[in-house]
Amino acid sequence: MKLLLVEDDEALVDSLRPLLRRAGYAVEWAANGVDAEFLMEEEDFDAVVLDLGLPQKNGLDVLRAVRARGGRVPVLILTARDGWQERVDGLKAGADDYLGKPFHSEELLARIEALLRRRHGLTANVIRQGGLELDTDRQRARTEDGEEVQLTGIEFRLLRQLMLYPEKIHSRTELSEQVYEEEQLRDSNVIEVYVNRLRKRFGKSVIETLRGQGYRLGRLRPE
Repeated sequence: MKLLLVEDDEALVDSLRPLLRRAGYAVEWAANGVDAEFLMEEEDFDAVVLDLGLPQKNGLDVLRAVRARGGRVPVLILTARDGWQERVDGLKAGADDYLGKPFHSEELLARIEALLRRRHGLTANVIRQGGLELDTDRQRARTEDGEEVQLTGIEFRLLRQLMLYPEKIHSRTELSEQVYEEEQLRDSNVIEVYVNRLRKRFGKSVIETLRGQGYRLGRLRPE
């Protein structure tokens, strides 16, 4: 999953990015409102963590502009402005949640996960498709036979993306963007290596190849 972190405090960014990466997210960063609005228009993010007090353009104006153009990405406002009026203004502008500074990192992760669960209609941090379960907290999968498999970070990100959108055909480039951050983007052929690793773990049918198009979650058991 791909997150956009919009924050001008570099020290806070330096502490949050590794936290979010360990939780299985590819994180892009914008340090001002103008860059944030551009990225939210040009790229597909699963969620945005948005500060209000930004250089060049404040966070509320960014959010209003994105919502006015029909942008529906879940947005968590993260700011030191924690008065009730600021919370009301943020929610009216289109925010999905609000977290004041200072905050506990575990609460931030839990709120992001809650946004994503709602977006995908999940009631817990477990994704189920065709007999396969993926525990997004522990980054482990469980087969229909009850076998637990601990996944590497990239395996987890890749399988999560496929399971969240089981009917979608994902190109190699799209999957690469979900697995790696911008400065880490690699040759999309690397995705094939990880697809094959998941097939070795869960069987060849776990991921379907559509020649010339990309990959899709396979039918793990007959309907």
